[in-house]
Amino acid sequence: MKIFRVEGTLVATARIGNLDRHRLLVVQERGSGGKQVAVDPVGCKPGDWVIAVGSSAARDAAGSKEYPSDLTIVGIIDYWDDPGRSDGHASGATDDKAER
Repeated sequence: MKIFRVEGTLVATARIGNLDRHRLLVVQERGSGGKQVAVDPVGCKPGDWVIAVGSSAARDAAGSKEYPSDLTIVGIIDYWDDPGRSDGHASGATDDKAER
């Protein structure tokens, strides 16, 4: 599992039939500049910090071993202790979760 931040929704109208159930999101891995596309079966919004799995776990998490996912979001992070931050604050969303 890895931590990502949701950047936004990816719209692809021409896609294979197996992708019709879940939204696709653009996510950025924490500490990296690279963006990836993730399947969203949990209902994320831009700015959310999320946990995602890859490889065969991503297909299982999306609902089927035949589902064509290489990255699937499995949870929205509410809070985590992050000793790597230099400002002394914890990471993760707190106030905006009340809007869900």
